[in-house]
Amino acid sequence: MKRVLFVCIENSNRSQMAEAFARMHGGPAVEASSAGSRPSGRINPKAVRFMAELGYDLASHRSKSLDDIDGAFDAVITMGCGDECPWVPARRREDWALPDPRDMDEDGYRAVRDEIQRRVRELLASL
Repeated sequence: MKRVLFVCIENSNRSQMAEAFARMHGGPAVEASSAGSRPSGRINPKAVRFMAELGYDLASHRSKSLDDIDGAFDAVITMGCGDECPWVPARRREDWALPDPRDMDEDGYRAVRDEIQRRVRELLASL
């Protein structure tokens, strides 16, 4: 089983969607997690709504801190947290410089969501 971790600041948008896509496309061969360097404590309602469009219920997720994460990972993907993303043991590390869709309009939010899905598929295919 491959372990992947997606990290952003609030763990309410990008990293949550990436975790969901890894679960959707990786199935039982992938253990996907997400966390934030400063978690907001909630999932953005926009993320819930736009993932529901693709058949995924993000409402069952919770915003988590990196302090809740342990162990080593096959891949750790950071998304815009820069110096606020502490080191997590991983065979592979990438930073996906994706904009935070939190304040975007619907088309912008969907564009970021779809780009995350594309990148997650590529990541899983390369593990």
